[in-house]
This record gives sequence, structure tokens and C-alpha cells, in this order.
Amino acid sequence: MRESVIQRAVMKAIGGLANCRVFRNNIGAGFVGRVAGESAGAVTLVNYRRIHFGLFTGSSDLIGWKSVEITPDMVGRKVAIFVSVETKTPGGRLSREQEAWIERVRFFGGIAGRARSETEATKIIDES
Repeated sequence: MRESVIQRAVMKAIGGLANCRVFRNNIGAGFVGRVAGESAGAVTLVNYRRIHFGLFTGSSDLIGWKSVEITPDMVGRKVAIFVSVETKTPGGRLSREQEAWIERVRFFGGIAGRARSETEATKIIDES
């Protein structure tokens, strides 16, 4: 099964939770500028510059928040806890950068983990 299929299923499962939302975190780079010409599938740009998107290398595929209610001493306010889920195929492995990202999110009080299915993803959210 392709990772994109797992990712869509995980997003749907997490989106079904009343207190959690996640969004796709696409990471990459490209070029922007004024198109000077197009031919045979090629585009010529002028005044171009490189643009990066997504958080950074190692950050998870899905990021968002989980809403939790704080204890009575905080007058019942709700806060959003950062959520980060890295989706992988059954044989897929986390890179060192991805492992470090998940570790740091957890260290700072966020919810993070690797999911190979909807069940694993909702377990990451529910157990936190």
C-alpha cells in the first residue's frame, strides 16, 4: 500500500475525532518568478528565486492540534496541544531527522508518533 493512501485514511480517521484536526505538511522547494516562456514541458523564469515550503526536513507529514480542557484551577479553559503524525507504509522507516522531530515535539509537551494505519494514528492521539 502506498504511503499517500495510508495518509488519506489517517487524516480521515483523525478528522473524525471531535477534538483534533490535522493538516498535510508538504516539504520541498521550487522556484517562483515571472514566466518568460514555455515550450515542450519546460518553463523559463526570469527574476526567479528559490522558495521553500513546509516546516523543515524531518517534520511530520501531518500536523495540527488536539483540544483539551484544562483543570478547574485554570477556569475550564481549553487549549490546543500540538499534534504531529508521521505516516509510513508497513515497511517504511523513520529517518534520523523524523525521529528527532518526534522526540522534540514530545519533549515540549506535544503529541507525536509514527502511524502505519488509522488505528495507530488514533491511538497516538487518544493515549496522549
